Amino acid sequence: MDHVRNSQNFTGNKSKTIIMKDTKISNGVDSKAKILFVDDDTFLRKVYKSELSDQGYEVILAADGGEGLEKAQISDPDLIILDMIMPIKNGFEVLTELQNNPKTKDIPVIILSNLGQKDDIKKGLDLGAVDYLIKDNITLNTIVEKVSHYLNSKTKSKSAKINNGHHHEKTSKEETKKYYKDEPSREK
Repeated sequence: MDHVRNSQNFTGNKSKTIIMKDTKISNGVDSKAKILFVDDDTFLRKVYKSELSDQGYEVILAADGGEGLEKAQISDPDLIILDMIMPIKNGFEVLTELQNNPKTKDIPVIILSNLGQKDDIKKGLDLGAVDYLIKDNITLNTIVEKVSHYLNSKTKSKSAKINNGHHHEKTSKEETKKYYKDEPSREK
């Protein structure tokens, strides 16, 4: 029997998620895959740490761009979820430094931000992010699914990029650009 759970995204908009009884989303990867979550919002860091830990991931938190870069170097995560608007260094600066560093350039980065204008999305994807998600338009379950997808991707996961000699597939970037192509610009 399926259950319907009412949930709210980060702006309070209500949505419904169908949950299979006694079913938990399986991440299908090593239960200790490391995820670095970089966001200056304390509440979001707690929520994501709780949910991703419940899914079997090791979660490392950073409260600003500078700390995020430091922890990416030290902890060598399998995936990074990155906000754009942060103190010390913004997400674009962090992404640029990650891509220019041989030790971190193969780590897939999912941008999770309130910046939703076409130029911001294009810039984030052009700088090397594997996906660009708008906080107002996404649910926690969808983000967990995206994390699993990128950790298991034969072309976008960290191990795939290393093993494939850094050949980057553009499909996700093109799909994301197409999705937002006809969206009106969002003023934040």
